[in-house]
Amino acid sequence: MMIVGLTGSIGMGKSTAARMLRQMGVPVYDADANVHAVQAPGGAALPAIEAAFPGVVKDGVLDRQALGARVFGNKEALRRLEAIV
Repeated sequence: MMIVGLTGSIGMGKSTAARMLRQMGVPVYDADANVHAVQAPGGAALPAIEAAFPGVVKDGVLDRQALGARVFGNKEALRRLEAIV
C-alpha cells in the first residue's frame, strides 16, 4: 500500500484534489475535518481546550477567533493546543 500526503497553502486546491481522489475510490483521511470534529460542540477536545485557555469556549462552542488570538504568536500556547488536539 502507498500512503501519500496532500499538503499546501490556502487556496492551492487540496480540497479539490481530495474530492477527485474520493471520486476515484481512493480513501482519503482529512485531518482538518477530524480536528473540527473534536473541537465541535460536544467534541472530545473542548473541555481540555477550555481548561487550558479559559474563556475560549462560549455556550459549548469554540470561539476560534479568541483561541487564535491566544495561541498564534505564542509558541508555548500553540504547543499546548497541539498536544490537546
